[in-house]
Amino acid sequence: MKPMTSFGDLLGPQPVLLPEISDAEEALLDKADPFRVAADHPAASIAWAYLAEAALTSGEAQDEPINHDILAAYAFARTGYHRGLDLLRRNGWKGFGPVPWSHEPNRGFLRSVGALARAAKVIGETEEYARCLDLLEDCDPRAAAELGLD
Repeated sequence: MKPMTSFGDLLGPQPVLLPEISDAEEALLDKADPFRVAADHPAASIAWAYLAEAALTSGEAQDEPINHDILAAYAFARTGYHRGLDLLRRNGWKGFGPVPWSHEPNRGFLRSVGALARAAKVIGETEEYARCLDLLEDCDPRAAAELGLD
């Protein structure tokens, strides 16, 4: 039997489709400094995700596995995650239900959760890593794979 919705549950909550934060998104696409974008648009999870992902890339290239960049990535990702939760709740999310990866404005939040998972794993925070993977699975079963996570 074929599912009747993209997430297969007619009785479950409708997918949350976050609004665009187009000024921040456009600035990042135009190669603006993500630090400036985050400062100008602190509610934009996508800016925090950019910062977290860059810090992870830098931190993972260093000899010491736990370093300044990894901890900065954790902090940036947690900020993007929390700002995303605020926006999700303002748009009807009740702490569960679909947040589709396919909707571009949702990706800032989902990327922040993915970066938080990666940073948590590096610093040995296994419970946080598992929570992040569970959240991604709950939001959209494709999200973790899209983010290159197990």
